[in-house]
Amino acid sequence: MRSLVLIGHGSHLNGESAGAVYRYAELIRERGLYDEVVEGYWKEEPSLRQVLKTTRSTDVTVIPMFISEGYFTETVIPRELGLGHQGPVPGEGIARVLGGRTVRYTLPYGVHPSMSEVILARAHEALPDLNPGDTALIVLGHGTTRNENSNRVIYQNADRLRESGHFAEVHALFLDEDPRVGTWPEVVRSPRVVVVPFFASEGWHTLETIPEDMGLTGEVTVFEDHPSGSQTVYYARPVGTHALVAEVVLHLAEEARGASERGGDEDRTHAEAWHAFMALAQEGVRLGEALITPHGSLYEIRHALDEGRPSDALTTVVTPEGLRDLTRQDEGGRHRPVHTFRNLPRGWRAVLSVTDLPQGVHNLYPAVVEEGYAHHCHSLRATPWPTTARRQTGIYAKVSRATPEQVEAVAKDVCSRCLKTRLWAGEKLPRTFFTRVPGAIPCPEACTYFIAEAREEVSGKRSQGGHDHG
Repeated sequence: MRSLVLIGHGSHLNGESAGAVYRYAELIRERGLYDEVVEGYWKEEPSLRQVLKTTRSTDVTVIPMFISEGYFTETVIPRELGLGHQGPVPGEGIARVLGGRTVRYTLPYGVHPSMSEVILARAHEALPDLNPGDTALIVLGHGTTRNENSNRVIYQNADRLRESGHFAEVHALFLDEDPRVGTWPEVVRSPRVVVVPFFASEGWHTLETIPEDMGLTGEVTVFEDHPSGSQTVYYARPVGTHALVAEVVLHLAEEARGASERGGDEDRTHAEAWHAFMALAQEGVRLGEALITPHGSLYEIRHALDEGRPSDALTTVVTPEGLRDLTRQDEGGRHRPVHTFRNLPRGWRAVLSVTDLPQGVHNLYPAVVEEGYAHHCHSLRATPWPTTARRQTGIYAKVSRATPEQVEAVAKDVCSRCLKTRLWAGEKLPRTFFTRVPGAIPCPEACTYFIAEAREEVSGKRSQGGHDHG
């Protein structure tokens, strides 16, 4: 067996932030090269601290779904996964044995050499008849003075494409460092110019900042008063949303340090947890706010408060992905970064096969089965708040200064909305949903939403009722 884990940043506020990672996971899943493809996030669920628990195999490859090397790929992700590594990741990645699993961690997909092919594909989409006689390419990066690795990938791709001979000239320009994107009229001489943003997704920069800085009015903009004559600029979509990124991810996984074609074994602890849960499901079980009912070879999941409502009065989905998409927002359309908040929307039902049920439950309540079963078996280890707080770095380092009163003030607001019991704060949970207590779900460690709220509390910026974080 082999498991592939795609790690994204995610957001406490914006549900679209995780969309690209979901799409790539589905594309790779369709290829059937891995027994499972799992997504994990820094600011959503399953969190970086949970995601390895959710993998079925003892052979796991982890790909950071980031456009360049930097703080998250070199510090946050390795730290939260417990890899015991900080700093630049070598080209072949790193490998560790964690809890019986072989975990391989690679460079982010954006630094792979084959990203040059993705840039070229985006350029051809924007200008199908481009030719080296009259067309210039601008590879446009974000840039930052905080990490010297951020711009390196832009220059490397520009060099490769310059050597390829596909363009009359190739330039690397940036939003936040020199050479700036606004200088393009001074450096580009060709009558046709293709601009490819080297960004992971569509967003404020690609939709607003770049067009404004370049004076673009749409996908095609004609400039009549350029010093070298009329120029036409073709604006491409960002590289990170192209389907070819899935191929780049697979290349990275195949090249990972110690990658094995044989794969690993089924993780025994994971298998036991799901075997026990499926036994409950066969009899019908309530998990959190959801009710799972067997119907022959199929299983129905619906909100427990919708029990007894006619099926034709509910929206029906028949895939785990459909269930995921339905329950990532509350009834007011707001994003649900914490799946165990007591705001699961009503008015739907999922009808899933025995094969799809585990993925559906995972999408509904990530890592809850694995952590619930571990607590049921007295093997779940809680991480006290001071340990979590001391581990934080960057803008979250200040949470280590939170007083007990501040921690409890945040918990009163945040944790009171959640189904979970705070083992990390010393609360007791004598029984779990494995003994048919629906809301008895353990919380072994403070989630990233809580950490973000604690930071706001320490900074004196938190508003009662919660503060949204991107």
